[in-house]
Amino acid sequence: MIDIAGILMDNILYVILITLGGVLISWSVHFVPVGGAPAAMAQATGIGTGTVQLAAGAGLTGLITAGAMMQITDNMALVLASGAAGAMIMISVTMMVGTWSYVYGVGCPPASAKVKYDPITKDRQDLYVSQGTEGHGLPTVSFVSGVIGGGLGGFGGSMVYYALMSIENGLALPDLVGIASIFAVGVFFVNAVIPSYNIGGTIEGFHDPKFKRFPRAVLSSLVATFFCAILGVLAIGGL
Repeated sequence: MIDIAGILMDNILYVILITLGGVLISWSVHFVPVGGAPAAMAQATGIGTGTVQLAAGAGLTGLITAGAMMQITDNMALVLASGAAGAMIMISVTMMVGTWSYVYGVGCPPASAKVKYDPITKDRQDLYVSQGTEGHGLPTVSFVSGVIGGGLGGFGGSMVYYALMSIENGLALPDLVGIASIFAVGVFFVNAVIPSYNIGGTIEGFHDPKFKRFPRAVLSSLVATFFCAILGVLAIGGL
């Protein structure tokens, strides 16, 4: 006999997990130092690419590590930790290589124009900011902020993937992995685009005044991801 009540409660839990994962992804984007085109020309602090690309890159890496862990165990804590670690490694390597390019390629020191002193190292920043720029490179506070953002994004994305993989259905494992991965990536993109409009260009990390805008993006992502979660659970559960 099919336990309808049990299946319903499980599906409600999966919707909650997916929604929470989307909210974490949205929040994480505000931690990642995004510089866009100005940073690529060493005229702004951060990584020289866009919000969506960075969030998706960290997220995809997190999904790969979470998926690899799920081949070994279905322990939720280990899966989420693996996803967070993978995303943190990806964003850390990206920021490290970017710093090498700025310092040894362009010849400019990592410095922020948003704060006079680095909140972590207490090093003075304004003396090293080139005229006509908003800073350049990735100072310590931006690097630490980016690692935190990668961890939150990977954790949230892994939560989405874990919930989708746990839905009861008659799919073969390769098919379920493919569908769950595609949906999880979609959730990542949705929750990367919403904060990008909220940030409006560049952000240096949690010390940037724009960081205070995150509640608006998180609320929007909560609503958007909730509807995505319902559709995802109903679609995968009905296959």
